[in-house]
Amino acid sequence: MQLFTHPSSTQLTLNECSGNLRRPEITDISVSCGTSSIDLAVQICPVIYTGYNESLLILNHMLEPACRGTLDDTVDPPVARFNFPLNMTNACGSVFRTTSAAGTGVFSDFSNIQTVNISGIIQSSDPTTGTVTYNAELKYYYSCAYPLEYLINNTQVDVSASSIAVRDNNGSFISTLSLELFSDADFTQSMVMPRQGLELRSTVYVEVKATNLTGQYNVLLDRCYASISPLPTNSTFFNLFVPCSQDQFTTMVLNGLSQSARFHFPAFRFIEQQNETVSTYYLHCITRLCEISTCSTFMQCNNRRRRDTRDGTDSADVITDRHTITSAEIVTKTETVGSKEEIAVGNQGDSSAVGLAAGVGVLAFACLVVLCVAVVFYKRLKH
Repeated sequence: MQLFTHPSSTQLTLNECSGNLRRPEITDISVSCGTSSIDLAVQICPVIYTGYNESLLILNHMLEPACRGTLDDTVDPPVARFNFPLNMTNACGSVFRTTSAAGTGVFSDFSNIQTVNISGIIQSSDPTTGTVTYNAELKYYYSCAYPLEYLINNTQVDVSASSIAVRDNNGSFISTLSLELFSDADFTQSMVMPRQGLELRSTVYVEVKATNLTGQYNVLLDRCYASISPLPTNSTFFNLFVPCSQDQFTTMVLNGLSQSARFHFPAFRFIEQQNETVSTYYLHCITRLCEISTCSTFMQCNNRRRRDTRDGTDSADVITDRHTITSAEIVTKTETVGSKEEIAVGNQGDSSAVGLAAGVGVLAFACLVVLCVAVVFYKRLKH
């Protein structure tokens, strides 16, 4: 078997492959679909067995240095690695294809859930000159599917942003998303939750932001709501924002126009927590990553399924095994007049006690006077 060389190749030899030398198999390529890039790894020894090396593996017919494979012999078996960013302008010739389907599960109220599929091929380049070759042609296909709708569950929201850290799997941008609360209209001062809770009607500023995300997507909030349970399964909830409708006290500042979305609402309390010293609830946002060219379409009400905006319970929203963003809870004061009424009742009780004591004293004195008069009158009658 002839081993072809290339001047820029840092190649292994047949002897160095030893036990890994064999014919190629369909499992020789591994794909890691990251949040900002895609990593490909092709076992190199079967490639060498066929008559090639890493420099003769071409990604999507692209010959640019940034798109060429590099040998990694620090792993066993050794591989040729390819890496490219999730950006249509420099993804080394990868094909981006967006598809749409009706939502299911927690997204069942949305009629258009998008998924972007990124695919391509690594092919061998035969260096043989002439009419025929004895080298088999190698083709390694890859594909990554990324859903563009996510549930950001800001469980126990409080002081600081917390981006979820998840292992890159086959297609998730969620680790680029974060939710943060602010106390000012400029969204610069992170909110610090007072120990005794927020004052009712104080303004809570919310920002959902994407970082290290390819520039072709914007952040669009489909729904944000509060619930008294961290996972709103059969739990009382209150919608702050749903497609084409929002609570009268919720103000959308920015949505679908950049890689951040912003809104604010006045702090409130749940009525069923009226007997507690504070009201505690949790914020959840369903977030869509929309392509810049299509965001305006999703913002049109006639292209979206409208959801009932009443607060209540919803048994359909069952959330299981979801990536969530977690911080501390939203806590508000539950101010009532109960304590003042109790003080007033207590004061009335004290006054009644004082009055009763005074009456008893007067009565005792009167009895004593009558007794003295009776004694004097009795002595006079004896004499």
